[in-house]
Amino acid sequence: MQCNQGIRLVLLFGNFFFLLLAGPKGVTAQGVDRPAPRAELLATPPGAAAPAVQEPGPPAASPVRLLPFNTVAVDPPGSQGFRRYPVDGPDTMAASAMMIDARTGQVLYFKDPDVRRPVASTQKLLTALLVAEHGDLDRYVRVAPEDCRVEPTKLGFLPGEIYTRRQLLAAMLIHSCNDAAVCLARNDAGSISQFADRMNAKAASLGATESHFVNPNGLPVPDQFSTARNMARIAYTAYRNPTLRQFMRMPGFRFTYSSGRQRYFDATNKLLRRSTMFTGMKTGYTGVSGRCLVSSASSGGKEIILVQLGGTHQMLFDDAERLLMWGLDQRSSFFNVGP
Repeated sequence: MQCNQGIRLVLLFGNFFFLLLAGPKGVTAQGVDRPAPRAELLATPPGAAAPAVQEPGPPAASPVRLLPFNTVAVDPPGSQGFRRYPVDGPDTMAASAMMIDARTGQVLYFKDPDVRRPVASTQKLLTALLVAEHGDLDRYVRVAPEDCRVEPTKLGFLPGEIYTRRQLLAAMLIHSCNDAAVCLARNDAGSISQFADRMNAKAASLGATESHFVNPNGLPVPDQFSTARNMARIAYTAYRNPTLRQFMRMPGFRFTYSSGRQRYFDATNKLLRRSTMFTGMKTGYTGVSGRCLVSSASSGGKEIILVQLGGTHQMLFDDAERLLMWGLDQRSSFFNVGP
């Protein structure tokens, strides 16, 4: 009997010792902190499964339903005739601005919101919205020579290469790649002019009737313009698209070209690296437009969108952060806006 008990002890000790040696191969580790994976957008051969985009952090909260455009970005009672509202609110270095409640569309702040001006790459929000709504994002498209003949910022692909619409959409939204925008627009509508017609029709349907778009990327051309109010209405709708929300909140991504070469691109929206309360949208800059920024923020169940156009200073991100923090603080009490 004592011998059998001794054998059992030896066996138990041996099994325990084996588990120790096996480590993570034999058991599942619990409570181990690992860095979140970087987003990967990989080009895969035609016929293979479409690449998955790994989104760092928790998913963004689902916004409420889309409201009729005639209730979005409408001046509050008593604000008519003011250049800036509220009169005791903060100023901004941007020439035009508008802040709205991202859930209700109610105006929280404005400064010269109806002045027509070029909006640079912030109009890629409208381009992205059209591409995303047309769907089929895992379909492959081929790069044409004319897609490459644009000014930086560029993805730097080559004629004849093929990528999914999803990959190019991410490159356009995260790093503001102008060549990706042209390739998407041409493949989506057949030509840049036909895509511009779709942009204008979509803008009009959203109440952005004081806008006219000529190209998908916002590079300067005559007779291309919008307003802070119109861009707020476009941003309000883009904010509700889950694919766009996923890309706009990413701090960067790694792109794999058809050749197998990889390159990491940082997001042009520097607010994303400051705090998780800043949830994305789109940057823009040309010499004609000045510095433009559409940004969003969320805290404590509150969500706001800020449009700033015609900024003249590199500190526009600091300016946006100050206004967004003010808006999050003020929206419940001063403006009496519900969640």
